[in-house]
Amino acid sequence: MVLELAVLTIFPALLVVAAVGDLLTFRIPNWVSLALAGLFVVAGALAGIGWEAFGFHLALAAGLLLLGMGLFALNLLGGGDAKLLAAVGLWMGWAAMGPYLAWAAIAGGILAVLLLLFRKMTLPERLTAPPWVARLHSKHEGIPYGIALAAGALMALPQTIWFELVVTPL
Repeated sequence: MVLELAVLTIFPALLVVAAVGDLLTFRIPNWVSLALAGLFVVAGALAGIGWEAFGFHLALAAGLLLLGMGLFALNLLGGGDAKLLAAVGLWMGWAAMGPYLAWAAIAGGILAVLLLLFRKMTLPERLTAPPWVARLHSKHEGIPYGIALAAGALMALPQTIWFELVVTPL
């Protein structure tokens, strides 16, 4: 029951917190990525995935963190995005990594097009009064890519071992 709760509610809820946080502040709180990593450890122990599988997941997350740090150094990705990418990588594992990256790229492309269209619009001053709307509307801001990373994770979740472990027994 705890594993099902972690996979079907807490994991998605943390992704929503990351996406909403990025939308409103262009920041993903560190505690979200840490909570995802901690929840992975708990879920892995409950599922009995074994040390070898745990090591593979950890290696994948470390590689993604290095990739994210490189993209951050090139100013192509935010620091919170890099940490979220690694934390989600823990959950995805090798089998779901392809679908995750594909879904995140699709969501990122859609998000980029929507933001470009939104930023070309002339908005009444009252609509840009909230700071988060003004920042989102600014042509000088980047893309809150945590939204795409979270959406990609939610779309790829059914292809993970976690979904198989909790949905099949139900």
